[in-house]
Amino acid sequence: MAKRDPEKTARNRIINALTKQLRLLLPKVLSETGIRSEYSLHGIYGSKFADYIDIKNEVVHSPEHFIALYLEGFQKKAEASGPDASHPHNLERLRRSPNLQEYLFIFLKRTYLRNLEALSKKRPSVVEAVVWIGQNNADYGLLVTPRFNRRTGQWENDKSEIRHFSPLYWSIGHVLETGLVIPGRDEIIKFGSPEEYLNFFLNVIVRNSGSRYEYALANTYREYALSTPEPYRVPLLIPEFRYDGFSATHKYRLDFTIIDPYELTKIGFELSPWSTHGYLSKVKGLTQSEINKMAQDNFEREMKKHKDFFRKYGIFVLIYTDSDLANLAQVFADMKRSLESKSRGIQLRFHIIHDILGRRT
Repeated sequence: MAKRDPEKTARNRIINALTKQLRLLLPKVLSETGIRSEYSLHGIYGSKFADYIDIKNEVVHSPEHFIALYLEGFQKKAEASGPDASHPHNLERLRRSPNLQEYLFIFLKRTYLRNLEALSKKRPSVVEAVVWIGQNNADYGLLVTPRFNRRTGQWENDKSEIRHFSPLYWSIGHVLETGLVIPGRDEIIKFGSPEEYLNFFLNVIVRNSGSRYEYALANTYREYALSTPEPYRVPLLIPEFRYDGFSATHKYRLDFTIIDPYELTKIGFELSPWSTHGYLSKVKGLTQSEINKMAQDNFEREMKKHKDFFRKYGIFVLIYTDSDLANLAQVFADMKRSLESKSRGIQLRFHIIHDILGRRT
């Protein structure tokens, strides 16, 4: 039997306690406001949060933030309506009823907790919601809500469902939920456990690169992820991020990339030993000037790759040369800082509640 998520269990306890508070408050609210029933009350106030908050784009960080956004939206609707419209009347009734205020705040807190995952995390745009990885003819797609479009013969995201995606974006839980899609074919490689995915990651995708440095770091990542209490919440160490997606005319790849599941910031890790990124062969008979020109072209090409990744995907790339690669433990320590990143809080706007409800028309 799968283990219960302790966070969800604790949240459900709070939700149940809030429901009990609402039941106790309900008779007082109906008596004080003259609203006929619980159904009418929720129709007037409780169900309106989607009208007052841009839930498709807004990232809501706490119940208090949710309440503040609700009240901001409520006030804007009231101010934009005529004096005989329902919004100004309903807002004034809320201002004059302490019991209704308490009831609504509890109701909104419960609503937020019930929809926590969908409301509290940043959501990738449609363009950002797909990553293509791997070598030519051994490439895979990682999408958020993959569906195969038979008309185009390619994979795409179901745009309407990106917001409702339950796992952390770009985490091991993400790839367990969606699998890896095969470009141009209605086929998905599915994984039944973190171990199964991480073995595929190490011994199929990374091993195919032929880099001993990439393989050693990937193995360290696998051991790290499996040693954590919740490996499905660990951000993916994305291998061989393809610049031009599944395009056959392949241009660049990044060795490894990590996308923060909370902030969606991206950082790349490029392993650049001299033997593959700097060494000049076939220089016999060339002048020093010609050799220098070859070296300059190589350098320019490498730097252009990193600038292009930044401009197209917003990926800042760390570059590791031979002296760095002599200490792979330190390289992974750099990666680990991104793997253990936490969502940053925001300064909540508590004053909004007082400002809006403290007024009288």
